[in-house]
Amino acid sequence: MTARGTRGEAPGDDVTIIVLPALPEVVPGDDIAGMLLQASLGAGLAPGDVLAVAHKVVSKAEGRVVRLAEVVPGAEALLLADQTGKDPALCEIILGESRAIIRRRRSLLVCETHHGFICANAGVDASNTPEGTVVLLPEDPDASARRIQHALSAAAGGRVGVVITDTHGRAFRRGLVNVAVGVAGFAPVMDHRGGRDREGRMLVATDQALGDEIAAAAGMVIGKSSGRPAALVRGLTSAPAPGSAGDLVRREDQDVFRARTDEFGVVL
Repeated sequence: MTARGTRGEAPGDDVTIIVLPALPEVVPGDDIAGMLLQASLGAGLAPGDVLAVAHKVVSKAEGRVVRLAEVVPGAEALLLADQTGKDPALCEIILGESRAIIRRRRSLLVCETHHGFICANAGVDASNTPEGTVVLLPEDPDASARRIQHALSAAAGGRVGVVITDTHGRAFRRGLVNVAVGVAGFAPVMDHRGGRDREGRMLVATDQALGDEIAAAAGMVIGKSSGRPAALVRGLTSAPAPGSAGDLVRREDQDVFRARTDEFGVVL
């Protein structure tokens, strides 16, 4: 897949997305960095590339798979199960992965994870995993991305970026979109403040969520059940940085939808 940019401030004028071959079924303890490296080398891995990989294979390799039958739900989980109709064991896992439950509607739980992400069920997912098990987000997705990034950069002989992706819904919008939950090797937010638009006006509030754009673009081609969980994005211009998906999370005090007061201190 090739996309040609037209904006003067675009991160790349000719971007190519290369879907990597399917991986064998990943199990706890697998060297996921090595598996992704071999697949990337076959696609001509080069400095400047960004690898986008679905979190599920990373989570599986890191042992973030839980059997529901082995979970003992506590009192809070039992109450939540009664309120939502969800499996009590699943509720216990969701609570354990959550900093807070932001919204609840019937069986829908929108949670804030310990990473700071706002998503359904705290990212706990039962798709593409054996019956009776669920897969959790990596405990530290940025650290997971760095381990993969170090292996790929060493082999490529130069900087390679990594984005670990997950599928999230969005407030006020229909449909699911892949977003970045782990980032390494580049700055995931491009700050255009101080630049000029095409009419010469100065840009004063323009942050570009490059990490999420990479995740969404890769999501178009790797699919949900293809067995091909990763793609190389080539042709991007990105700023070298350690990288963190946390840079993409809006602070609560800057979030007008979660703030308790407006800018004048009026309780909302």
